[in-house]
Amino acid sequence: SPWQPVLLLLSPPAFSTTCARCAKDRRLRQKRAISERQLTRYFVDQRKVRVVGGQGGDGGHSFHSEPRKVFGGPDGGNGGDGGHVIFKADQQMKSLSSVFRFYQGFHGERGGSKNCYGANGAHMYVKVPVGTLVKEDGEVVADLTQHGEEYIAAYGGAGGKGNRFFLSNENRAPKLFTPGEPGQERVLHLELRTTAHAGLVGFPNAGKSSLLRAISRAKPAVAAYPFTTLNPHVGIVHYQDYEQVAVADIPGLIKGAHQNRGLGMAFLRHIERCRFLLYVVDLSVPQPWIQLQDLKYELEAYEKGLSERPCVVIGNKVDLAQSRINLPLLREQVAERVIALSALTGDNLEELLLHLRELYDTYVKTEQSRGQSPVKW
Repeated sequence: SPWQPVLLLLSPPAFSTTCARCAKDRRLRQKRAISERQLTRYFVDQRKVRVVGGQGGDGGHSFHSEPRKVFGGPDGGNGGDGGHVIFKADQQMKSLSSVFRFYQGFHGERGGSKNCYGANGAHMYVKVPVGTLVKEDGEVVADLTQHGEEYIAAYGGAGGKGNRFFLSNENRAPKLFTPGEPGQERVLHLELRTTAHAGLVGFPNAGKSSLLRAISRAKPAVAAYPFTTLNPHVGIVHYQDYEQVAVADIPGLIKGAHQNRGLGMAFLRHIERCRFLLYVVDLSVPQPWIQLQDLKYELEAYEKGLSERPCVVIGNKVDLAQSRINLPLLREQVAERVIALSALTGDNLEELLLHLRELYDTYVKTEQSRGQSPVKW
């Protein structure tokens, strides 16, 4: 039929990404290229913020007077309360770069005559990414892990009392009124820890960024020369039943990362919130299982029990000749499941996607059995 080629073009893409043609199509569907140096300007995972609540409005001072009622008594109303400064977790925010270093709440209005109260100051809402820790003097005071979750960073001051408030039998014409109280002032440290289901863990140039580009629409920078990713990237893997699994590309670790060498603990903390880990090793190097042992050592030295989370070992660069020789040796040395693939050509990506879904389903069932709601994207 002459319409057959057109129908093939309009049909939805297949789930399989094993063939090289599908992998090439993924590379063609890309965004504007942004270098890692440019990305450092957009991604900020720490911010020191000074917050001051709004000042309360002063109380009113007036006396009522009208024809045939000259001594109407005091009628100064109370001032309005100052507005709070509130941090609110927003799923659309991915960085702390848009958070300013100072926030001042709105002030309350002064009390008026005729017992009119001043209006309360509006609350100042500051959007922060999901997974933001709020610290004060080194102690965690809030952990915003759910979309829409709020934390009052600074309370607004109470409004002052008008002279009507001090009316009594002993004082029929009070002239006393109080000013509004100043708002709460605090210096807080915001720390972003990436919230994702899976974390790609590996040494520099193991192919984590290329793998994330192959299984999602995230576009971390890759190049033909060796360099390391400077910022964590989160890619979303979409499935046919509309489930979404978030995979984080954690910047490459080096030996001694738990001692803050290299990128160090600045990005090790992003692994803490990952529910399961994907260890990416380079199959083309001699004794690739040594990489896995070093990675587990660094994670365990940073946080005890971190390396014992559900995981799978991904042997990347299987398209190279040396990798095919090292693959059976790696499977003999490690007890975990090993998935051999090539992020460059797209070989065997389907096995990874299916196993990733199995890990996600296990995580969801575990959270539901505990009576907790799993993280959804």
